[in-house]
Amino acid sequence: MTDPTEDQLATLGNAFETFTRRYKLADARRAERPLAELDKAVLLYIAEHAGCGPTDVARFLGVPQTTLSSATDRLVRRGFLKRERIEVDRRAVALTLTKDGEAYAKAQVEAYRQIYMLMLSRLSPDERDRFIAMITKIVYNDS
Repeated sequence: MTDPTEDQLATLGNAFETFTRRYKLADARRAERPLAELDKAVLLYIAEHAGCGPTDVARFLGVPQTTLSSATDRLVRRGFLKRERIEVDRRAVALTLTKDGEAYAKAQVEAYRQIYMLMLSRLSPDERDRFIAMITKIVYNDS
């Protein structure tokens, strides 16, 4: 395989920058103050893994425990997250979303869905399948 050309790199970079800008603008239109990207990732992970521990979240996201602690502190202050002690091991903490946290996570998932819909609707069915296959290859190919 040959290396990508400078033109290809520039075109891809411009497309990703435009996509990111649109994505951030869509998030900024929400009524409440948007969450930091890490905080959103934490919230969405906990939405899918209610009762998980902080170590689980940190491991999944690949962040240090101290970074995760700061994110969970912010989410607790915003009223999106609860920390609960586990009766069996009082040192352990289970993370769950509040009603507001659940609502935010649901709205975030729907916003992502709308972005994906916009992206894919501009492609033919065959192009969609190829695009998804290529993105999947890029994201999950470890070689």
